[in-house]
Amino acid sequence: MLQTFFILGFWRKSMQFYNVAKILTTHGLDGEVKVALITDFPEQRFSSGSKLALKDDHERELTVKSGRPFKQFWLVKFNEITDIDQAERLRGKILVVSEENQQELPEGVYYYRDILNCDVIDNQNGEFLGKIVDIQSPGANDVWLVQEDSGNEYWIPYIKDVVKKVDVDQKKVYVELMEGLHDED
Repeated sequence: MLQTFFILGFWRKSMQFYNVAKILTTHGLDGEVKVALITDFPEQRFSSGSKLALKDDHERELTVKSGRPFKQFWLVKFNEITDIDQAERLRGKILVVSEENQQELPEGVYYYRDILNCDVIDNQNGEFLGKIVDIQSPGANDVWLVQEDSGNEYWIPYIKDVVKKVDVDQKKVYVELMEGLHDED
């Protein structure tokens, strides 16, 4: 199964950081917080010993003591946060992971940032078809929005029958469009 992963990023002090969760509220009295996920890897991001930071304060590193799923959210406890008052000050903050603390993805799996702005190339004749400008995850597979030089746009599914090769180093995606995917006027 082909997969791409959503992760937002921003630069600070020449190091890349990526959003992983938003702290919603406190949970209990011992400093545990409830977070909304912005990552596809909560088991890794919130495993004991994981290092995270706050989006607006990278100097303050937080070490995960424990993390566990809770309904559609996660509950996370940090070594540095020991009571509800400290946890309350984190409400609304975005947790980030540094590029150096990100995991390597398996073959055929990509971060959205690797796919966005890739040139889309016809695998049969090498013709440039456009650039990938958006990615959506509506269900079983992602769909990628291709924008032509003319400004016209169309969606392609990220499935093996359509996407034949992804070369993130060269920022190129080779495709074979099925009938009806790209209607030319």
